[in-house]
Amino acid sequence: MASRSHNFYVGVTNNIERRVRQHKEHTFEGFTARYNIDRLVWYQVFGDVHAAIAREKQLKTWRREKKIQLIESKNPTWQDLSSEWGKPIRWQDINRRSLDFGGQNRAASARDDKS
Repeated sequence: MASRSHNFYVGVTNNIERRVRQHKEHTFEGFTARYNIDRLVWYQVFGDVHAAIAREKQLKTWRREKKIQLIESKNPTWQDLSSEWGKPIRWQDINRRSLDFGGQNRAASARDDKS
């Protein structure tokens, strides 16, 4: 998580959507609320909690410059990766001519109906 002024926080969670929302709503007082750290700029997914905790501990020992390089390797402009989460899907963003609700190609479906 980061602020617009590039202060950042490293943490681990078992529910990233809930945790990001807590940061955005400043649910808890402390460092992240004080410095308005409410933008998800980098994350890594693990299948094992012990591996996730080990990675968190590793990242927390890194110098600031190395953490910045890690973020910028995937997100050079520090965009909030969660900015669209929870927003409704806009139909105009979906190519409705090529997909129906079942994910099948309409042209193929029409061809199959005629045979």
